[in-house]
Amino acid sequence: MELDRELAAQLKRVLTSLEQLLPNPVDKIDWKATYAANWHRHSFAGFLEPLEEIEGITLDDLLGIDSQKRAVEENTRQFLAGYPANNTLLWGTRGTGKSSLVRAILNRYAVEGLRVVQVDKDDLVHLPDIVAAIKDQPYKFIIFSDDLSFETGESSYKMLKSALDGSVYAPPPNVLIYVTSNRRHLLPEYESDNRGSMMVNNEVHHGEAVEEKISLSGRFGLWVGFHPFSQAQYLEVVRQWVEKLCARHRVELPWSDEPRLAAIEWSHKKGDASGRIAYQFASDWVGRKLLGKR
Repeated sequence: MELDRELAAQLKRVLTSLEQLLPNPVDKIDWKATYAANWHRHSFAGFLEPLEEIEGITLDDLLGIDSQKRAVEENTRQFLAGYPANNTLLWGTRGTGKSSLVRAILNRYAVEGLRVVQVDKDDLVHLPDIVAAIKDQPYKFIIFSDDLSFETGESSYKMLKSALDGSVYAPPPNVLIYVTSNRRHLLPEYESDNRGSMMVNNEVHHGEAVEEKISLSGRFGLWVGFHPFSQAQYLEVVRQWVEKLCARHRVELPWSDEPRLAAIEWSHKKGDASGRIAYQFASDWVGRKLLGKR
């Protein structure tokens, strides 16, 4: 009898420990009302957690990247129409609108059945579980991983590579993968990588290190590059943002040397002249001017 009580106490402690490892029960997502979700990791598993609010950015709000918007939007429209479309890598300078473009695409096409599942880099190992949760839904899903970079050999790197290649694990037809990164090949590049390169019949053949780096990014069918603005482009985007913000508040602030020189000084202090910096300056400039008019 004493042994039975001791055994029952031990079992109770084990069950209590197991309960702490298991996620709390979650409701099934209503994708008709939910446009985006996060994959939320919990111990050894995870679940989709609906996002209550999405940044209300529109395609018209993204200035200075017209060709990039056109490429990603056309690919997404092909996907929504059930036509061939590509997994997409948006790469380049920080603050140029890579992740904002994906959110703007969602805002534009959610009414046509587009949905987004955000996945952190470390959770890409759960891609099969994520896809299993959405593959039978009557919507088109973009699995979106933001600001991605790897070290060679990471488990999430291998899973993403497998999903893009389709050799071992391939997402279903209602799923595409969109990724943003500051690195074109998603992996660090070193000067030593090129030491194994050679010329064969006037063609460059990369060494193993470079081939490994290219092997992942090369599996994205669409590359969309985001490049630093020139000063002229930066100032044009600043001017457009000043005009947009003024229109929202029904005021007029003339574009002159004063805001132009202030915008240049702002970018020098920030050490950057991207679209993000242009928006930040315009918000500061217009906000202070409006406050001064009160």
